Amino acid sequence: QVHVVESGGGLVQAGGSLRLSCAASGRTFSTLGMGWFRQAPGKEREFVATINWGGGTTYYADSVKGRFTISRDNAKNTMYLQMNSLKLEDTAVYYCAADLAGWAYTAPDEYDYWGQGTQVTVSS
Repeated sequence: QVHVVESGGGLVQAGGSLRLSCAASGRTFSTLGMGWFRQAPGKEREFVATINWGGGTTYYADSVKGRFTISRDNAKNTMYLQMNSLKLEDTAVYYCAADLAGWAYTAPDEYDYWGQGTQVTVSS
């Protein structure tokens, strides 16, 4: 069993920045692939970014490319999502997910464990 917990959400003005964190426990963190997804009200959950077990492979949704950066610190069992130049349309609940295969997957079905989510609200 892997326990995944997100933190760092909040209210920010458009153009501002936030950094989300995701801590995972219950399995050696450095073997897990990790991803960020988000879900806005009335919309389906969508892929945001993913990183493989070693951090050498990352993928981003086109909507966040160039603004968001995913990273991980295996020594701290933590993954991060640095979000810059935030837009109103980035408002959503952000979920962290872990996959036991260690790969950088973009499809939510590939993930084995999910956190409860953290709210990010971007205001004008």
